[in-house]
Amino acid sequence: MKGDLVKISRALVSVWDKTGLEELADTLRAYDVEVISTGNTARRLRELGVRVCDVSEVTSSPEILSGRVKTLHPIIHAGLLSRRDNTADAEDLRRVGAHPIDLVVVNLYPFREAFKSGEKDLVEFIDIGGPAMLRAGAKNFRWVTVVSDISDYRLLRRELDRHEGATSLSFRRRMAGKVFHLTARYDLWIAQAMFKDRLSLEDEPALGLEAVLDLRYGENPHQSAKFCVPFGERPVFEKLQGKELSYNNIMDLSSAWDIVRFFSPRICATVVKHGNPCGLAIGDSPAQAYRRAYAGDPLSSFGGIIGVNAVIDEACAKEIVRSGFRECVVAPGFTKGALEWFRQKKNLRVVRVKRFTSGPHIRPAFNGFLLQERDALKEGIEDLEVVGRRRPTKAQMEDLLFAFWAVRFVRSNAIVVAKRGQVLGVGAGQMSRVDAVRIALDKAGERAKGAVLASDAFFPKTDNVELCAEAGIRAIVQPAGSKADPEVIEACNRYGIALVFTRSRHFLH
Repeated sequence: MKGDLVKISRALVSVWDKTGLEELADTLRAYDVEVISTGNTARRLRELGVRVCDVSEVTSSPEILSGRVKTLHPIIHAGLLSRRDNTADAEDLRRVGAHPIDLVVVNLYPFREAFKSGEKDLVEFIDIGGPAMLRAGAKNFRWVTVVSDISDYRLLRRELDRHEGATSLSFRRRMAGKVFHLTARYDLWIAQAMFKDRLSLEDEPALGLEAVLDLRYGENPHQSAKFCVPFGERPVFEKLQGKELSYNNIMDLSSAWDIVRFFSPRICATVVKHGNPCGLAIGDSPAQAYRRAYAGDPLSSFGGIIGVNAVIDEACAKEIVRSGFRECVVAPGFTKGALEWFRQKKNLRVVRVKRFTSGPHIRPAFNGFLLQERDALKEGIEDLEVVGRRRPTKAQMEDLLFAFWAVRFVRSNAIVVAKRGQVLGVGAGQMSRVDAVRIALDKAGERAKGAVLASDAFFPKTDNVELCAEAGIRAIVQPAGSKADPEVIEACNRYGIALVFTRSRHFLH
């Protein structure tokens, strides 16, 4: 075959679940594949018109121990593990009478299902031969195709049709990856179900993770903590200077980076405290963006974490150093002059993000985990619906969008006051929305006059509008959906406030 293509001539098929076997049989017949199989799988394939050779015929060894040992044989595993470009391997195959196996189709004993159904003798549902065959074939993916998922029978047929009975290296690699993921989970099910192996801080491998950083401490000094990444990954950030990172540092650094990245390609800076942006602004340069972000709430920014989505230059570094105590700075890069300025603050943690990757959002809950996709919805001007009599100006519409983008990063209940691409006041994590409004307006002070206000969820009452009117807010953006929407619209009309609905909500708990 040409290039990295491997023709499928011989297959090893042994499946517990016979679902889809008709479809697989059609594929094997279509490409005249010689099949080695076992027990009921061999019997069913013969019924479907596939030419099958029993494993015991290939190995010249009968099944023993009531079927516990049938495929665990050198003849089988030599066929799976032999390297096609290795003359010594070819000689060994000839010496023992073995032949290369090009395709392995195996699914495992249903241990998890047996456990859930209350099966008493779980030991008999621990598959040994299945994982061994799959892992051997997956290890040798340069030449062997492994299929461990019934839903991939159709993908196999498409691959063979595309390459006239052969598979590509990219396909074999992808199928091998699925095998190792499956066998890792399979062993974890057994460990947890049979041996009550419960997760602890030392059990990051059980979660498919690898600890790559021991942190100074957790949320509090008496708590230990680690930073973990999926196996095979490395951290996407590096610390260029400063003290060791703590759990809280990484949480806030990640939040700061998520915020400023969202506003790209506009240059954006933020100051984060306890997961919330207390300052956030866009600018024509990193220095201007930071200066405006800091000016949003200088008091709260003390000891904050700074994020910038552009390379920090000397001018920006000067602004940061001169503005007071900061814990950390994160950006995609730093000029030599910027790093020289930061060296004046030897404890300041300077962190560079090397690349961006994003996975699902995971949080512990009870004895398990909550898993959700990240909130990546990014509204545009076209998603803002004017529902009141007064229409916002073009500048106000831009500020409404900016404020609504900002409020998504504030802990709920969340309110943001903004003007000309600068956050002026934040109300975060309040149990009542009206209190969040009060705090945000108090932070903004006199600057609220002529500004806009964004809410992460709908206004349940008109008291929020009344507070906005008193403070001089000129436009409000909020999701619709409250029973009080008509009253809120009428209140905005009465006070001459432009009201815009988004139809999308951004809770952050």
